[in-house]
Amino acid sequence: MLLFEGRIAGISGMLYGVLRPTRGDTAWKAWFIGGLVAGGLLLRIVMPGAFSFGVVRSPAVLASAGVMVGFGARLANGCTSGHAVCGVSRLSRRSLVATATFIACGALVVGIASYIAKVAQ
Repeated sequence: MLLFEGRIAGISGMLYGVLRPTRGDTAWKAWFIGGLVAGGLLLRIVMPGAFSFGVVRSPAVLASAGVMVGFGARLANGCTSGHAVCGVSRLSRRSLVATATFIACGALVVGIASYIAKVAQ
């Protein structure tokens, strides 16, 4: 997208654009997101083991994690797809800092969650 269209493939921005449509700029975003969902569903059918990675969480935990990721993406003015994939490849200083922050916070949360899970047993 960046090479041919000059646009950043930031998924959170695309989803926001579908939820808050702008005239003439919504259809391609909806198709892009639909393609991501369809690709995931197809992979689930063709290779069901691709989604098994040994971490099992309740639907409530997954839903709250999704909400927190969405909030963080809005707070950072972009998500990992926009900052890490597109921004880092352009050597954007802002994206480098955002990506380092994403990774550090993710590692911290996984460490805390693992500790809590061990203590709770």
